[in-house]
Amino acid sequence: MKITFLGTNGWFDTGCGNTICTLIETNQSYIILDAGNGIHKASKYIKKDVPVYLFLSHFHIDHIEGLHTLAKFNFQSLQIIGQTGTKSTIQNFLAPRYSLPVNKLPYPCSITDIKEGWHKSPCKFRALRLVHSSKCFGYRFEIDDKAISYCTDTGYCKNSEMLSANADLLISECAYLSGQKSDSWPHMNPQLAAKLAVQSKAKKLALTHFDAALYTTMNKRKKAQEHAQKIFPKTFSAHDELKIVI
Repeated sequence: MKITFLGTNGWFDTGCGNTICTLIETNQSYIILDAGNGIHKASKYIKKDVPVYLFLSHFHIDHIEGLHTLAKFNFQSLQIIGQTGTKSTIQNFLAPRYSLPVNKLPYPCSITDIKEGWHKSPCKFRALRLVHSSKCFGYRFEIDDKAISYCTDTGYCKNSEMLSANADLLISECAYLSGQKSDSWPHMNPQLAAKLAVQSKAKKLALTHFDAALYTTMNKRKKAQEHAQKIFPKTFSAHDELKIVI
């Protein structure tokens, strides 16, 4: 299974990266996690003629702003999946007065609202609500004998532990610098992300979704990695177009 980090910033684009988007290549399909501006790079990596599934965590702009680039792709098909309200939100966001609507894309595209819990289609996955300023889903995917957890825009919570239990890869947000936290705007810092990996017994930890206003240099991401590694050694800081295989 291949994972490519297409966008690793939170909030806005900088020289360090585009806003959040991650691509998973499985044997049967491609899975895209969130649609920040990094999604435009997906055409460089999606080569197989198989279905594409886009999972949205929530509707903050840095997670959906790349949707306006969907018309550039030539997918076999696209299914967009997210919490209740995803269909209406995307229909409004991609209304003709703003962008090309879903029904005008050059390939079949559907939108599916889901609830918390386990799902069997389009693959085996679990969605649970995380702790954020607005309703946000984290996901666990069990595909090709691998488990991948995706926890973005969240403070530390029990649901993040459940999603990440024994995961082959935990993809965790790291919006805050070491030691920073906020009860009113919950996000993770390097130590909390590493704690999550330890508590959930994940095998590897990828840090992503770095707050663009705080992580202004790649060296700051390197320091976040070093701080997390003191707690969970198998940690790495993601950067745009980093490719890994698990």
